[in-house]
Amino acid sequence: MASVPSPQVLSLSALAAFLLASPAPAQDGRAPETQRLKAAAEKSVAEKPPETDAVRFCAAVAPSIAEARIAWQTKRLAELDAQVRQRIVDLEKAEAAARDWIARRDALVAVANDDVVAIFAKMQPEAAAQQLSAMDDRMAAAILGKLKPNAAGAILGEMEAERASRLVGMFSTANVEGKKS
Repeated sequence: MASVPSPQVLSLSALAAFLLASPAPAQDGRAPETQRLKAAAEKSVAEKPPETDAVRFCAAVAPSIAEARIAWQTKRLAELDAQVRQRIVDLEKAEAAARDWIARRDALVAVANDDVVAIFAKMQPEAAAQQLSAMDDRMAAAILGKLKPNAAGAILGEMEAERASRLVGMFSTANVEGKKS
């Protein structure tokens, strides 16, 4: 069996091997170039923190996270686009309804010719109420809407209450809708 050298002999032999293997320092006292490069490399390795499991995990899942974020943003944009399109449809429907109201109001106003209105304005309230009672509601409301408030009030006062309130409702709605447009 081979004899095992003592620890002091082993240390001395390791030291001698190190000294023989390393180049001698330059004469000006500086370390040789290879030693400086080796020291710089060891220093950069020492400064870089060791890669942890968390760092490796984050690096591994970063591309899939970016893809998931892009997919979510694309889905959200599609949802918002659908909402905007629905809102446009709703607004177009509201615009059509407003145009319909305006057309009805214009038709109501057109029915009441200025000459007919002038005739009713000069009539006695009782006679005018009797004549308007015989007309259809749309025509009567148009005429009342074009009369001066005092004349319209006097004629409505002579009409039966139910018919008068229906006519007032018709021409006031037409006036309100006309002012909104």
